[in-house]
Amino acid sequence: MKERKVNTLILAAGKGTRLKPLTDVIPKALVPVKGKPLVQHVVEKMIAENCNTIIVNIHHHAEQMRNFLNILGKAKGKEIVISDESMSLLDTGGAVRKATGILKEKGEDSFPMLIHNVDILSNLSVRDFCSITDEMPDIKKQTEAVLLVSDRKTKRYLLFDHDMRLAGWTNIETHEVKSPYPDIAALTGEDTERLKEKGLRLLAFSGIHLVKPTLFPELYKWPEAFSIIDFYIEMCSRHMVKGKVMEGVKILDVGKLDTLAEAESFLDNITGGN
Repeated sequence: MKERKVNTLILAAGKGTRLKPLTDVIPKALVPVKGKPLVQHVVEKMIAENCNTIIVNIHHHAEQMRNFLNILGKAKGKEIVISDESMSLLDTGGAVRKATGILKEKGEDSFPMLIHNVDILSNLSVRDFCSITDEMPDIKKQTEAVLLVSDRKTKRYLLFDHDMRLAGWTNIETHEVKSPYPDIAALTGEDTERLKEKGLRLLAFSGIHLVKPTLFPELYKWPEAFSIIDFYIEMCSRHMVKGKVMEGVKILDVGKLDTLAEAESFLDNITGGN
């Protein structure tokens, strides 16, 4: 496989309210699984996958995060760049935009950026995921962002057409629908069957996605703090934003206490106990 340069942003600034009371005293990113903080699992994965620049954003218990990341970077012989949001949370979209500015200062903004939630554990091959845009040719447009998705139960789904192009978002409990396409947006309040009748697939977002530099300038047209999902939904009618289901990829969201209890056995399962 052709080697590609890819930068990484690990989203680790959240307050981790679903992991209370643990996060009253430590940030979510430092909650341990098998003796290692969550952020260390993700950083080590990115180092093993030869990712270029690794950025981690911080906010909640920022000094704990700063100290740990400095120690971890020295121990691994790899610079971990801190994107400091201690004064104000920028939400996921704002965090991505700030990271592009860091990359520009480093002269690294000509490479794709992989965005990875800190509370996601998986057996995903980053290199395979970052190469899949080669499998997504389009006559009119280049694929500019790819969202890793899966067919699992959740309350909120991304909507894709038959070509796996992003078309919107829905909350199946409130029946809210967001889409830049009026005929899809008009289905707010309707049952999910109406969405399926439109030929739409409802798939769950994994918290892992790839954005190409051609889409970076669009980020600067948004407010300082915004949701990256809202950004993708707004962009998807004008830019090629696609979803990808990868067979054999196992993912666990450990952002809440009940799944945190499963995390150790999950890691054993995907690593063979190593």
